[in-house]
Amino acid sequence: MDRQQDIAIRMQKAVQAGAIPGLVLALGDRHGSSWDAGFGSRALGSAELMQPDAAAAMMLVEAGKVSLDAPASALVPGIGALGVLEGFDEAGQPKLRPAKRPITLRHLLTHTSGYAYDMWSADIARFRKATGTPAVGTCRNAALALPLLFDPGEDWSYGIGIDWAGKMIEAATGETLGAHLARVIFEPLGMVDTSFKLRPDQRARLAAMHGRGADGALAVIPFEVPQEPEFETGGGGLYGTARDYLAFARMILNGGKHGKIRLLKPETVAEMARD
Repeated sequence: MDRQQDIAIRMQKAVQAGAIPGLVLALGDRHGSSWDAGFGSRALGSAELMQPDAAAAMMLVEAGKVSLDAPASALVPGIGALGVLEGFDEAGQPKLRPAKRPITLRHLLTHTSGYAYDMWSADIARFRKATGTPAVGTCRNAALALPLLFDPGEDWSYGIGIDWAGKMIEAATGETLGAHLARVIFEPLGMVDTSFKLRPDQRARLAAMHGRGADGALAVIPFEVPQEPEFETGGGGLYGTARDYLAFARMILNGGKHGKIRLLKPETVAEMARD
């Protein structure tokens, strides 16, 4: 039995057992795609089957339009404005202090800025509740007005730093994040199905999100990234396909080159992978 057949059997068994409603797998290397396949359905109980269907900021660094280590506030004045969260007072209101140093693009791209997602930080979740700050998934600008958990460069936390990096790209280029990504990455790589906003043909092929209830059973979770957002979320707002993402991954594997087109210098790709 070859590797692809073994994978296909395992995935089909997982679908039949109800462990997952559906998925798409794509295999490839720096030379090209070797195999892709869909298993199961796009939504639990649906007859519609699954079908196989950070770089932008570093490109601007290469072009000299953005600095990795200059204060990010030069492009996005509101960044880090609230300072560092030190706790809450007796009335439940946040206690804040100024950060010891400014946030940089390097901090944002390496998740060392101090920003965090509320889903993994009880303190940020408490801050949002106390202040009425909307969730980042609303794509409202007010959602980015969060405090830092620590001084920039002194710890690590997965959070909204990539959303702020997206804001920096917009400020440096005068384009929306989606328009800029499409022009400099998606179109050159032939990523025809990757975007923030869904076309009608994309919506017709959209896979549903699922979650497990207390009994462990899967159910569809109604979800859609806002289609008319105040900002496009660099941290997780794109729709796409496995086939499209494989084209991007192959460019990275080839040191920033796609066919005859070079998107990034090899040394820039190496910098992106450095601790």
